[in-house]
Amino acid sequence: MAAGQQWVLVEMVQAFYEAPAYHLILEGILILCIIRLLFFSKTYKPHETYKLTEKEKEDLIEEWQPEPLVPPVSKDHPSLNYDVVTGPPSHKIIINGKECTNFASFNFLGLLDSERVKEKALASLKKYGVGTCGPRGFYGTFDVHLELESRLANFMKTEEAIIYSYGFATIASAIPAYSKRGDIIFVDEAACFSIQKGLQASRSFIKYFKHNDMEDLERLLKEQELEDQKNPRKARVTRKFILVEGLYINTADVCPLPELVRLKYKYKVRIFLEESMSFGVLGEHGKGVTEHFGVNIDDIDLISANMENAVASIGGFCCGRSFVIDHQRLSGQGYCFSASLPPMLAAAAIEALNIMEEDPEIFSVLRRRCRQVHQALQGIPGLKLVGVPFSPALHLQLDRSSGCRSSDLQLLRSIVDHCLDRHVALTVARYLDKEERFLPPPSIRVVVTVEQTDEDIQKAVSCISEAASIFLR
Repeated sequence: MAAGQQWVLVEMVQAFYEAPAYHLILEGILILCIIRLLFFSKTYKPHETYKLTEKEKEDLIEEWQPEPLVPPVSKDHPSLNYDVVTGPPSHKIIINGKECTNFASFNFLGLLDSERVKEKALASLKKYGVGTCGPRGFYGTFDVHLELESRLANFMKTEEAIIYSYGFATIASAIPAYSKRGDIIFVDEAACFSIQKGLQASRSFIKYFKHNDMEDLERLLKEQELEDQKNPRKARVTRKFILVEGLYINTADVCPLPELVRLKYKYKVRIFLEESMSFGVLGEHGKGVTEHFGVNIDDIDLISANMENAVASIGGFCCGRSFVIDHQRLSGQGYCFSASLPPMLAAAAIEALNIMEEDPEIFSVLRRRCRQVHQALQGIPGLKLVGVPFSPALHLQLDRSSGCRSSDLQLLRSIVDHCLDRHVALTVARYLDKEERFLPPPSIRVVVTVEQTDEDIQKAVSCISEAASIFLR
């Protein structure tokens, strides 16, 4: 044996004698376990399986019942029983063959039945045809699309705009275009369903703050700031966003935008603003919540809105800085993979913008009507009014819930049916109960438009009050 090997052996023996007793005991136990596993453990022998006869197999197959593909739904479910509209859903709407005053459709500025808008749409229909049959990147970009994007950017005073062919898909596509797995989004609990779908698609880490509670939001931002200080390398590559609605569709109140902008710069986050309910409604010229509060639009990283409410068309748009918007042309799913907006609807939206620019007084008229309806709906026994005075879509909730959501919905539906019988069209707000992150309370939605007269408003309030006295005793 070589001298070097002898020296190693001596060291090992010496270390053995010098090792503490517990160390030797532990090693001995480990050695015994290894020996037991190698030489004494029993090999696994599966139990013999019982072979079924052909008759037993056939009986089992006969008895087997698959799980239902969808949960059972009652035939009385409201979504399966339609109120059928005949003709345009303008100021006077024909529902189930009965002409009613419309307090249900989001036709805030009354442009849906505008002769100017219809003439432009008809001319575009004759020129381009009905649809496009292709996404924007595959021969689906028409000159009228580029014109509409340019007009929207000029109207909102931003560098660039991008249009989508479906309003719901606009914000749902924009969110995952920027926020990815590992990024953080701070979201108001009252965010609408299209925002929720965009959050799911982004696979980002979502932190909800209480509705319009800036103290709660700042608490979350401070907590995140402390986490970032512990791991600055990760913080440098993690994008953080605040996501809110300008005017919330589920609560009919406005976001505190100036305070949000303050928090944006204090904690170095980005702001995404969904303005489907506030675009064409708030502000002296209908530019939305930024104009309403006098906030510089460059302080907002991305603004999204649909064109299905005030503009009375279809689709949606996002606007902001050019480098931000151009990114959606590469990764906005609704933009890249859906057939582009039919040219006639783009032409209709352009003409609607023309009317909004030529007649800004229309926004003052809408605000006056909103305040008038808000004032008239207060104090109805059994019902609680929810929303700010300048919101064009208010909610009437039960003052005292029965404790059962389906019973509450049935009571509200009885009020809506009572009004419908008296030629006033209202609607119960609908939600996907099992899908909503924070399910809003049941409510009747009352929509205000510039076309409604004093007599219309008086009649609607009278019908609602009469129905409440009957069904909410």
